[in-house]
Amino acid sequence: MSTTTINTNNKGTALVVGAGIAGLCTAYYLQKDGWQVSVLDKEDGRNNCSIGNAGMIVPSHFTPLAAPGIVAQGIRWMLDSKSPFYVRPSLNPDLINWGLKFLKHANEKHVNKNAEAIRDLNLYSSQLYDELKGEVDFDFELRQNGIMMLYKSKAAEHEERELAERAQSLGLDVVAYDRAGIQTLEPNLRLDAEGGILYKCDGILSPSKLMFGLTDYLKSVGVRFEFQTAVEGFHVSGNKVSAVKTNKGTFKADEIVVTGGASLPKIVKGLGLKTPLMPGKGYSFMVDPEGEAAMEHAALLVEARVAVTPMNGQIRFSGTMELGPANDRIYPNRVKGIVESIPKYFPDLNVSYPEQIWYGYRPCSPDGLPYLGRCASYQNVSLAGGAGMMGLSLGPAFGKTIADLLAGSTPKTNIEGFRTDRFQ
Repeated sequence: MSTTTINTNNKGTALVVGAGIAGLCTAYYLQKDGWQVSVLDKEDGRNNCSIGNAGMIVPSHFTPLAAPGIVAQGIRWMLDSKSPFYVRPSLNPDLINWGLKFLKHANEKHVNKNAEAIRDLNLYSSQLYDELKGEVDFDFELRQNGIMMLYKSKAAEHEERELAERAQSLGLDVVAYDRAGIQTLEPNLRLDAEGGILYKCDGILSPSKLMFGLTDYLKSVGVRFEFQTAVEGFHVSGNKVSAVKTNKGTFKADEIVVTGGASLPKIVKGLGLKTPLMPGKGYSFMVDPEGEAAMEHAALLVEARVAVTPMNGQIRFSGTMELGPANDRIYPNRVKGIVESIPKYFPDLNVSYPEQIWYGYRPCSPDGLPYLGRCASYQNVSLAGGAGMMGLSLGPAFGKTIADLLAGSTPKTNIEGFRTDRFQ
């Protein structure tokens, strides 16, 4: 094995672990800020969770996963193999410990305490996406025209309108529609919904075009990528990490930023850092709409918990939250749950069980909040991960926040609640 030293630049050298959206955005803003950057990833950068997701930018998601009612609802859903939320029963100690912490945080006080910080980080990230569109030379299909929340029942309508009122009190741009009104937003596709909420503050993009385009752009401006390179440990000197050990040699840098998605806890365990995460498996597949059934807006099917996103001339359907130790299995009933929900909201869409199914793992923290910032135990280590279902939405804000911290600047939003050491 060889030892690689990254060439220095104006501000020094930075090593980013993980080539998902958080890693790429961190590399983007660090390189822009004058750092010489290298990115390590254990895979090939072609099929991570940042590529197959719903492609949504969601300031509307100001409520963390650990919220009131989710436990009782989750227990009910566990009785249905096609339900949108499932915890695979297991004696795995990591799952048990995660679950106990989740129960502790699933309350109204936790939601109220963190709603503004989550909102602000998402709004900041949305603004950065707008700026990124004008800074790079590739198209990633950014559309800031809102996302519809479609519901079929009066009970769901009551909950969604209450949430919409909370969103409006937080300053988000939200409009409620009845059955006829929501249909006017989609002139080419018949809806069957009691009504809907349009979160005009939300947007969408093509994850694959963003990820592949950003990787190529970063390579063109001198960012070095080392794929198929797995972190195996660290060389520590005092309160600094002097080098990162991998299966392809040792890499030295002035600053270490660990993203790593659902692998974050395993990567930083060697540093004595505790960042509990549980991989939340989600599935997605693409459908070619027939005739003139082009969608104008993305949608979230409220009762089914399914995301519907127009992209690349197709429609992507994605959903389920399956918590438990990671595996490489596709559970057909989870996918059937998504497929069977589609005609309930879109009667004219004839969707059969897909031949090609993508799955990936969302990095879910037990309190539903990301890990973002410098590590108190180390002078030169920062973390940016654990965003759960908001990973793509928060990518630019993660990257810019890390770049600001490394420059000695105050982050643009309050990240105190996202401390990396809160479970130490």
